[in-house]
Amino acid sequence: MRDIQDVTDCVTDGVSDAVTDGVTLEERIADCLVGAAVGDALGGPVEGYSPEQIVERHGSRVQGVVGPWHGDDWRTARPIAPYHKGDGHVTDDTLMTHALVRVYATVRDHLDAYAVAEHLVPELISRPVWIPELESEALPLQRIFLAEKWLVARLHYGHVDPREAGTGNIVNCGAAMYMAPVGLVNAADPRGAYAEAIDVAGAHQSSYGREAAGVFAAAVAAACRPGATPASVVDACLALAKDGTRAAIEAVCEAASRHTEFESALTPLRAAVEPYDTVGPDYRAPSLGARRPSRLHAIEELPIALGMLVVAAGDYRHAVLGSVNYGRDCDSIATMAGALAGALGSEVPDEWAKAVADASRLDLHAPARTLAEVTREVFARDVRRRRAHEAAFAEMAGLR
Repeated sequence: MRDIQDVTDCVTDGVSDAVTDGVTLEERIADCLVGAAVGDALGGPVEGYSPEQIVERHGSRVQGVVGPWHGDDWRTARPIAPYHKGDGHVTDDTLMTHALVRVYATVRDHLDAYAVAEHLVPELISRPVWIPELESEALPLQRIFLAEKWLVARLHYGHVDPREAGTGNIVNCGAAMYMAPVGLVNAADPRGAYAEAIDVAGAHQSSYGREAAGVFAAAVAAACRPGATPASVVDACLALAKDGTRAAIEAVCEAASRHTEFESALTPLRAAVEPYDTVGPDYRAPSLGARRPSRLHAIEELPIALGMLVVAAGDYRHAVLGSVNYGRDCDSIATMAGALAGALGSEVPDEWAKAVADASRLDLHAPARTLAEVTREVFARDVRRRRAHEAAFAEMAGLR
């Protein structure tokens, strides 16, 4: 991606030599998780529609929190019923992200596929939480999509090996959409984030759905590096991504590099990702080849989120609004773009964060405080493990 490279010293295998930007770990984690939730809530009410349909419905591009697509008929209007999407309500992207934070709070170390079976699945089937779209307290299982219900069917009822449980599930962004916490626990270590997310996501997804989970976690970790830029985040992704996922990211970000505002980028970004997308032109009527395993394809959401980050030069408001007005699976696109912009240090607009927190009845900062504590504990544990390994290897290899 030479045409969007503006920082050459942010290498992918080591700590960046860039000058610190003064953003603390706690601030990055808060802006990442709050930014993801706000992006999710803004994108929810226009999910599944095209940019043209969004303008027709709202009279202009969406500029903030909007109401349900069908207004007061949201309880019965298809295809959304019975979910109250809009008015600042977060969706399953945020519910799953917060559930994964709670798993980290329990384990207080790196996670793997077995942690999903032992801790995340019980979160989904045993712990009632407030579900904004249902306007009631309920089990997350009653809100999550079929691709996430797969976790319960395969792991809780089928007793499948967690490392293989994702095989056979529909291939979509279901695992990627909640992998931001993995990137944050591995802040500034994209390769470690990728490996951990690939392991965790093995319980949920296969093929390019699993790959996207790994690459998104790596992107978040790369965005946490002091002095990181959208270009250095994309470079970190390209250094790790495989097959169609890598090709799609490269194509979309190359197209994005020619734009500085999302309005002109909407059509070119869709054209760039289209050869790798299996859903097809009508998001609500997927093609017969949709969401099947393939080494040639990619989910649409992650490349577009990265593209919008490039278009916006890392600015949170611009990246999220571009993602929202892109339409299609825009709640997940805006979740990812919001997480990345937040991790880069771009502040989430206070008025948006407050509106979403109030409407969703959620303390959006509490999961960030918890994850920051866990992240520091895990880092300290990693240092001890690394030093023990170094000492053992030095003695074995006669390096002392």
